Amino acid sequence: MSDNQEKAKKGRGCGFGCALLLGLLIGIGLLFAALLAGGIKVMNLPQDKAVAGLFGKKHKCEGVGEDEAPYMLEQWSYGSGTVKVVRVPLAGMIMLGDSAWYMGNANTVLRSIRRATHDPEVMGLIMEINSGGGGITDSDIIYKALQDFKSRQEGRAVVTIMGDVAASGAYYVALASDYILAHPTTITGSIGVIMQSYNIKELAQKLGVHDVTIKSGENKDMLNPFRDVKPEQTELLQKLISTMHDRFVTLVAENRGLEKSAVAPLADGRVFVADEAVRCKLIDGIGYNDDARSKMAELLETDAVKVFRYDEQVTLMDFFSARPGIGVGFDLERLLRENAGGKLMYRWEW
Repeated sequence: MSDNQEKAKKGRGCGFGCALLLGLLIGIGLLFAALLAGGIKVMNLPQDKAVAGLFGKKHKCEGVGEDEAPYMLEQWSYGSGTVKVVRVPLAGMIMLGDSAWYMGNANTVLRSIRRATHDPEVMGLIMEINSGGGGITDSDIIYKALQDFKSRQEGRAVVTIMGDVAASGAYYVALASDYILAHPTTITGSIGVIMQSYNIKELAQKLGVHDVTIKSGENKDMLNPFRDVKPEQTELLQKLISTMHDRFVTLVAENRGLEKSAVAPLADGRVFVADEAVRCKLIDGIGYNDDARSKMAELLETDAVKVFRYDEQVTLMDFFSARPGIGVGFDLERLLRENAGGKLMYRWEW
């Protein structure tokens, strides 16, 4: 091949490679522009604020940290009263943590309650619950957050309106309310604790799989799926469950004005339809969202309330970060462990 032909071949190769690289850069630029425009549209903010919302968020509460009063976009939801109230939807599995976004919105719920707690204008929270419960500690943290909301400022109130289901840990959360309403078709109750695991000892033997566990004590690997649970271990676990169950029953009695002896027969895990729950005094009434809003106005001694909601300000960078509940941190191992690995739960099994 002549020198001229060789040079011509190299020139064509460079031209194609450069064109491919240029096209790739243009494509990335167009994609970025589309995401930017989409973010601006979704946030419904002026362009300068939307761009800031994509890459960072301005904190609105002076002298208060992001975790104490998260920056969330406040939207007028409904109503036209002079007293400010925030509605907080709680849906799906109640599970907090970095990888909890695939199970429910508990992270956003907790952030919303904390945001409202530090806003002196917010006098009430309307909890819209549609959940079968979740983690024991996770449910308790949200319950405590609602208690803190009320104790931080005199005159505040919390009203809960239940959806299809508000059972176990979700009912636990609702106990912090001053008034609990259920839809006529709501299922609630399931007061109790559950711990589940699997035993695959026989299957493992058939497959020739052998367990190798090195432990510091006889009970260190309780609920090991390759071993039978000994009677004394079952007794230890039952004591643990009974302690958590007793706390649940105690809170029901305290918050619903009942004797523990009256709650105990109802706390065997059974669920109730709305009218049964009213008769058992587990809830206060049956109604709809308008009734919850009217009850809130009554508790706050006003004619009407103006209801807002909080929307998460998700940035482009959040999708690649470890921010709790947001991002690409899907953890399949954690999902399997928390749903079937011997974790204590306030959860209704459906």
